[in-house]
Amino acid sequence: MKIGLLVFGLAGLLALVSFMPPLAGRLRLPYSVLLAIVGFVLGVIIHVHGWAPGVVADFLDTLQRFEISSETFLFVFLPILLFETALATNVRRLLDDISPILVMAIVAVVVCTVAVGFSLAAISTYGLVVCLMLGAIVATTDPVAVVGIFREVGAPRRLTNLVEGESLFNDAASIALYAVLLNVLFGGTASAMTEIVRSFVIGFLGGGLAGLIMGWVAIELFRWLRGWPTAEITLTVALAYLTFFIGEHYLGVSGVVATVIAGLVVGSSGRTRMSPTTFEQLEGAWAQFGFWANSLIFLFAAMLIPRMMAEITWMEVLLILVVFIVTLCARGVIVYGLLPLLGRLRLSTEVSPSYRAVMLLGGLRGAVSLALALAVTEQPAVPHEARQFIAVVTTGFVLMTLFINGLTLRPLIHRLGLNQLSPVDRSLRDQAQIVELEALRLKIDDIAHNEHIGSEVLERLHAVFDASQASVDASQVLQLSLDQKVTVGMGMLAGREEEMFFETLKAQVVDWRTAESLLARAERLGDAVHSRGLRGFEAALENDLRYSWSLRMALRVHYLTGWEGWLVRELAQRFTNLMCKWSVARRLIKFARSDVQPMLGEEVTDIIVAAHQRRLTLLEGALQALALQYPNYAQYLQVAYLARMARAMERIRYRDMLAHNLISGETYADLIEQTETRWGALEESGVLDITMSAGALVQRVSMFEGMDERTMAAIRRVLKPRLVMPGQAIPTRFGRSRAMYFVASGAVVLDLPDGTTAELGSGQIFGEMALAMGNDFQARARSLGYSRLLMLLERDFKRLQEQYPMLREKIDLVVRQRLKAIEVWQQFESGERQHEPLPDFDRIAAAEDQGAAVAFADVEEAVEIVASPEAKVPPEADASSEVETLLESGTPPGSEASPEKK
Repeated sequence: MKIGLLVFGLAGLLALVSFMPPLAGRLRLPYSVLLAIVGFVLGVIIHVHGWAPGVVADFLDTLQRFEISSETFLFVFLPILLFETALATNVRRLLDDISPILVMAIVAVVVCTVAVGFSLAAISTYGLVVCLMLGAIVATTDPVAVVGIFREVGAPRRLTNLVEGESLFNDAASIALYAVLLNVLFGGTASAMTEIVRSFVIGFLGGGLAGLIMGWVAIELFRWLRGWPTAEITLTVALAYLTFFIGEHYLGVSGVVATVIAGLVVGSSGRTRMSPTTFEQLEGAWAQFGFWANSLIFLFAAMLIPRMMAEITWMEVLLILVVFIVTLCARGVIVYGLLPLLGRLRLSTEVSPSYRAVMLLGGLRGAVSLALALAVTEQPAVPHEARQFIAVVTTGFVLMTLFINGLTLRPLIHRLGLNQLSPVDRSLRDQAQIVELEALRLKIDDIAHNEHIGSEVLERLHAVFDASQASVDASQVLQLSLDQKVTVGMGMLAGREEEMFFETLKAQVVDWRTAESLLARAERLGDAVHSRGLRGFEAALENDLRYSWSLRMALRVHYLTGWEGWLVRELAQRFTNLMCKWSVARRLIKFARSDVQPMLGEEVTDIIVAAHQRRLTLLEGALQALALQYPNYAQYLQVAYLARMARAMERIRYRDMLAHNLISGETYADLIEQTETRWGALEESGVLDITMSAGALVQRVSMFEGMDERTMAAIRRVLKPRLVMPGQAIPTRFGRSRAMYFVASGAVVLDLPDGTTAELGSGQIFGEMALAMGNDFQARARSLGYSRLLMLLERDFKRLQEQYPMLREKIDLVVRQRLKAIEVWQQFESGERQHEPLPDFDRIAAAEDQGAAVAFADVEEAVEIVASPEAKVPPEADASSEVETLLESGTPPGSEASPEKK
């Protein structure tokens, strides 16, 4: 075919489909069903168009000469359809329902294939392999047909996610089964079941890995293309085709899964890696690509229907009915049998009965099944009877799902009320309308007054306002309970929080890493609010302030290797995140007062504000802990934050001046360049310094005072600096080796075996008893703040004790002190203190040096007070407090007690 005629035919089809969406809306038909009808009509008339005028006849001649092959569907249209659907999918919400989605995408395909294959083999003359191949072809649901209908009728978000996720992934399972069965049909000698399992695992998992890698490569390349929207969008188009083709032909994995995963990666990370304006353009461009591909593939597939159904027999009509019934029953087994079981086993959130009813009929088939059937007809090695059987039954089955399921879905969703607002949403809508209409009336009155518009005109508008307000039941919002109102209000603030974080990204106040983290946390917080209201918000606050997995990994690496680079970056990231959350939390409180209170009332707003005030307090505490440890970096963050704000506002101002023709494009470009230079320098001066050389920290430990330089040099060589976070557990065992710690700065709390606690401050030690006695450390140690510790491993401890007597004497003295204290405490606990005289502390003082005697004087005083009949407090409280303090004391003899001990 000449290129000119090809372009003419495609342009004519695009012109035709441009009128289909409004026509489908007027006829109240699903768009995919209307496309199938139009394509079928075109397929009929292209063979009998002698009556048509010249231009129309040429157009129909061009369509008749189109060589529409299965490869055209699979390699031209399918990557676009898959990538566009994946790009618009919320990955996190997809993962929330990943269990039912994978069950519908994998198990349902296998069940449908087996059910259809064995049923047809039992009632027809065709072989089992041919019937199983037909089962694999009809097992895949069409993402375009299903999702298109759901979006048209306004189905609930979760229901759309479930069916959309199934449609995205079940193509891979179906195509993998189809390819294996086709090889078996060609005379393959391998065991069919073994080959199916092996091919599916390699294809599905390998395709997912390939798509993940290629998606992340594209994400990294966006950094090089940032600022060039056309180039970034072009890269995504190339990514869709390259991922599909490389996966299929070079890696031998599922190109379908690879393309889907690559689209999910770009969709989840692209909004933060690209500039926000570019991502909006990307979404618009891919929506257009998807519309073209969807429309053309349905038209082309439907145009093949007359040719594929030309030789249909009554027996094949019966087989089509059998396939329709069997597939519906097989899907019912999964929807009503396996999905409820997942809910009862707590492997997924319960899927409601109304959702399951829609999912049962939501298994529409479309162009993918037709393309696979067409591919069979193009295989000369397949017998003609088998090709005819597969082509006819597949085509008839696809038409039945489109016209029976497709036309039934809309009334079913209406019947179940799934497209209607909940009572809470209706009440909120009415209250919003009341508030907004009243505000709008005042604004219109002001405009009429300022524009000198007559009272008669204004009265006509007032009549509209009065009628609208009369139609709204103002008492509906009052019927909501206080908890419901609070949940609604918290949901408003959660949605507003996501918008605020995205606005900071658009203004380039934060980088993409920070924005990605903030948006993900905000979405999780919003889900908790929508599911559990105020209680969900309170529970989510703790998770929101927890350390990220990357920070925990960086801490682990730091503990094992001492490498600080990763930890520095993660701490800086946490610092920035906390600061952004604190800023947004303050703005949310103002938003609640100004926008939420008029709709929900003062009482509800006070509860919401109080909850967010508690959040603000927690954020301030976390920020203060970091700021006290790193005051210079905290100051840098504030400077950088204000600098980014100034740069964003300056950019906006210049953009407005350009839009109003106050400056030229050249002047605008020069001003933007100066803006970047002016404010960019302020973002490059901040360094989070957690450098903790052993030499510097050793000076803070009073136990090492007075030691000679040779001993100090040996100590500095073996002590390992470690930074611990607030609340972090401090390990005292690494495999078979133990460790003790010196607290250089900060504070550590010990959770003792008897349920009590003791706090250690700068200069004190813990874990030395385990090393000296050769047993495990019984207490659980955790940091109260950002603490700097010096870790001494067991092998180094023993070597230092052998080589440096002065250090051994100091550590031995602490060990003896604590052993004596333990002995006194055990005697007191066992009741022996009531029958035996108090220990001879003079004898103890003679055996020990003066420092030990001073320490044990505290124990004697505590025990005497407890034993005294005039004691005013419970014995357990005073004794345990004094003795525990002594047990955890690491103060060396002859030195002053630490401030914490005082």
